[in-house]
Amino acid sequence: MTLAARQAGGVDISPLWLQGAYRLLFAAGALWAVVVVTLWIGALGGRWTLPTAMDPLAWHQHEMLFGYLSAIIAGFLSAAIPNWTGRPTVTGWRVAALVGLWLAARLAILFSAAVPPLAGAALDVGFLLLLLVYAAREIFASGNRNKPILVVLFLFATACALDHAAAMGAIADPALGMRMGFALVLILISLIGGRIIPAFTRNWLLQQKRGEGLPVMPNRFDMAVIAATALALAAWAAAPTSSLAGGLLLLAGALQLVRLARWAGLKARRSPLVFILHISYAWLPVGLLLLGWAILHPAFPPSSAMHALGAGAMAAMTLAVMTRATRGHTGRPLEADQATVAIYILVHLGALLRVTAPFLPFDYMGAIALAGGLWGAAFLLFLIVYGPMALQPAPKVRV
Repeated sequence: MTLAARQAGGVDISPLWLQGAYRLLFAAGALWAVVVVTLWIGALGGRWTLPTAMDPLAWHQHEMLFGYLSAIIAGFLSAAIPNWTGRPTVTGWRVAALVGLWLAARLAILFSAAVPPLAGAALDVGFLLLLLVYAAREIFASGNRNKPILVVLFLFATACALDHAAAMGAIADPALGMRMGFALVLILISLIGGRIIPAFTRNWLLQQKRGEGLPVMPNRFDMAVIAATALALAAWAAAPTSSLAGGLLLLAGALQLVRLARWAGLKARRSPLVFILHISYAWLPVGLLLLGWAILHPAFPPSSAMHALGAGAMAAMTLAVMTRATRGHTGRPLEADQATVAIYILVHLGALLRVTAPFLPFDYMGAIALAGGLWGAAFLLFLIVYGPMALQPAPKVRV
């Protein structure tokens, strides 16, 4: 709680938009995703030159990974950690400072042709380290079991620093930080998805009085799959063209498919808010299989595999979680309206078109532009529908 809240007798008097960082960070992240994809497609088509010191492709990759995703990870943790630990939600000026730091990093990096690149790097890594300090304080103070998240956050901050170092020519491998950060986000999806997807599916099926064929809850098999996935991604991050990494990725993808099949997703198809979690997670095994195949068969375009994991798994999973979390934490019904279903359709269509663009009998640049438009429209629609939802009180239920 903020000092002002404590002085008011324990009642939080912060403005609603400062009661939980997810309220601003989900909206800011969605807006930034639209900005990044728009600027990147324009730069790719030669319409304008970006004012960043980074190579345009490197900026695009960095901002989707360490810009957009860092905001969503921070927003998710700001909502999840109080539930995990039972400790108060951070509110007030601390939320404003965190969001301000994230925004300052985005602008400093975008305009790094004029702003010293080291300033953007310090703000960017500082945001992630501040998030790590907050998460560590809350988790250790409560004795919560989610300590592995802290290791992932520390490594993610390290990957961000490496990516900045590469952009400044300080390390030999220019994509090491990107691959490391990419791998860590996929591991987070495997960890968190493996907890929430079978749990939410089980809860919904029980509410429907369907007690047979429930999802298999996390067990040793899931631990083995996560370990295999982490090993494969670590091998790829270290040696992205090695046959060993390719083989391990194919194995991890196959195991992830088996894992997903154990969660009884088809039985929840009448609940878009639950079913979309299964559809979105499916991009993870598909992307791992495609990445492994691209390594072992160089004729296959690696960009298709990377976009299956990025535009597919990462974007679709975050939107699925953001819509559900916003509804749940703002007192709205856990139901997907037509606009929410449209968000899901747009992001998956955009991802599918981007993955298949090299194989379609159409103009490649036109297909990429259309894919980016569909994908960006999903985030714009999220901003329009869920931005106000997060910043306004829940409607009163009439009795």
